[in-house]
Amino acid sequence: MSTSEKLVQSPIHLLHRAGQCADEVFETELARAQITPRQYAVLNAVAANEGTSQTNLVEATGIDRSTLADIVRRLARKGLVQRKRTREDARAYAVRLTEQGRHLLTEAGPMARRVDERVLSVLSERERKSFMASLTAIVMKLGLKAADRK
Repeated sequence: MSTSEKLVQSPIHLLHRAGQCADEVFETELARAQITPRQYAVLNAVAANEGTSQTNLVEATGIDRSTLADIVRRLARKGLVQRKRTREDARAYAVRLTEQGRHLLTEAGPMARRVDERVLSVLSERERKSFMASLTAIVMKLGLKAADRK
């Protein structure tokens, strides 16, 4: 079996490639917004939990702690979020959207939905439901195990 044949039978490789394809579609669709898919995910998590800690954002997004801290710093430099030390724990940051961040999310929402639709458009309706259920199962079962190891 050739290397390329082995790769197309590897779920890890195929998930990675599918992620690359989705990232490319996202970057094309949201080029004006100048944010990455992970930044968009963090902005959505902050919007859903205004004033939440970065630790809670790690749990909400599945992004590792150091990467998430870097993403929040970049979003703060772009003026999309504010982060302030919490009163309860001087080491922790509370993160909030700025007006600019709220505006960007409002504008980017329809574009992100188009990305999702475009990515899923290659599948039939039945395949979409199965695909989403399978992805959810992988994240729920393996993601929880990864969080337990930390």
